Amino acid sequence: MNFLSRRTTLKSLALGAGISMISPFSVLSSKKSRKDKLGVALVGLGYYSTDLLSPALEKTEKCYLAGIVTGTPSKAATWKAKYNIPEKNIYNYDTFDSIAENPDIDVVYVVLPPSMHKEYVIRAAKAGKHVWCEKPMAMTVEECQAMIDACKDANVSLSIGYRCQHEPNTKAYQKIVQEQTLGKVLGLDCAAGYRENRTDHWKQKLEMGGGVIYDMGVYSIQGARLGSGMEPIAVNAAKVWTERPDIYKDGLGEIVEAELEFPGGVIGTIKTSFAENVNFLTITCEKGKIEMAPFSAYAGNKGKSPLGEIDIPFQQPMEQVWQMDNDAQTIMDGKPQSVPGEEGLRDIRIVQAILESAEKGERVRI
Repeated sequence: MNFLSRRTTLKSLALGAGISMISPFSVLSSKKSRKDKLGVALVGLGYYSTDLLSPALEKTEKCYLAGIVTGTPSKAATWKAKYNIPEKNIYNYDTFDSIAENPDIDVVYVVLPPSMHKEYVIRAAKAGKHVWCEKPMAMTVEECQAMIDACKDANVSLSIGYRCQHEPNTKAYQKIVQEQTLGKVLGLDCAAGYRENRTDHWKQKLEMGGGVIYDMGVYSIQGARLGSGMEPIAVNAAKVWTERPDIYKDGLGEIVEAELEFPGGVIGTIKTSFAENVNFLTITCEKGKIEMAPFSAYAGNKGKSPLGEIDIPFQQPMEQVWQMDNDAQTIMDGKPQSVPGEEGLRDIRIVQAILESAEKGERVRI
């Protein structure tokens, strides 16, 4: 196979796969919308909502920006003017619950620090709104389960914002792994991190964000899980440390490394860091390696394997466009979400096992 035919083959694999790692625990919402487009309210107007989600919502076909929730009046005024948002669709955190009475809002997208996810997911569910929640899903497995239960009880859909699971290059390497085109997976190595130069951000506060293992760590965990096509059964050799103890205090991790043990003795080494820029996934298979670098970038992921390039180019915020359009269409079709709350819970269970392994200095079963 020559270079061009390899490239064509890989692109066909990615575009034709339509892979959606559908969880057996997905919740089937019976609330089908008759709308052509769902109205989305963003809760929290920080960087991610401002620079990525709102531009994406100008490109989506199945949903649109219908409302906002913010505790900052100046932001409310700016967004109202920029996006022509009706006054009745603008809420603060005290008036949030009255969103239940607003038929313009179909979906509430929670884009807050992780420590606040449980409260606002549950409040949105009780208001009868479908919920999208940014990653990491929450601070503990118990919080994740409470969020899942609340959405089930309210008969609304819950999806976690793992944008990469909607992205074609991620689907392409998953397809190779799932179909064992290069044979079985023998092991993998994954790292995700960036140099965080802020010193007092919520990501750097134990009670609000939990440190790097919650923020960037779930990317490494996702890479290992999707790259192996399996769920880990244990954590080995976990280490949590900091190179800047004046910023990362009281055991809060700036850098985390661990080994994830998968069935069949497959080992995935993962690293996450607020100290360096790193983003790669290497999957070693019987017939060669799949090398993704970057594997979780906003502006596009790319890689290669013995089958050829894995490189369908796109620009940000297309991952978020695909994610929200897919999730909106799923709601309208009354089908299970491809990235449900249970997916977020699995990652937080692994996060907690990593932290336990590091603290005890021993293997921890998941």
